[in-house]
Amino acid sequence: MEEIVKKPGKIIIPSDQIYLQALVEFLEDTLRGFAMGEGEIADVAIAVTEIVNNAIVHGNKNNRNKRVEVRLSLKRSEVEITVIDEGDGFDLSIIPDPLSEENILKETGRGFFIVRSLMDKVKISTGKDRGTTVFLVKRFSPSRS
Repeated sequence: MEEIVKKPGKIIIPSDQIYLQALVEFLEDTLRGFAMGEGEIADVAIAVTEIVNNAIVHGNKNNRNKRVEVRLSLKRSEVEITVIDEGDGFDLSIIPDPLSEENILKETGRGFFIVRSLMDKVKISTGKDRGTTVFLVKRFSPSRS
């Protein structure tokens, strides 16, 4: 079985959805260390899990030899998250609008829409044969425990 690589502020997982739970645990532990509130932690966990799932399924095509890297860093009162896959990249213009009439009843295709609603900044960089990098920012007020 492939190995998960964990370092401070970084986790690298094989492209298999069985590793998503380990990712969530890593995210929650790291974000609590940043003194984020539970609601903000949940927002980040949902958004990052969605992006990583897309990286596994659509980017790396479930190829367990390819990996997904997630980096987290604290910048004042915001957390920056970078998700990098090893896929072939994709054309951002093909992402359908989930609110358009022809898509409103579809059960899929809402991932980026949800991510954008949960995060304060979303930037996607992709290109043919160079994978996809998604940069996310979530602002927060440090919790007082």
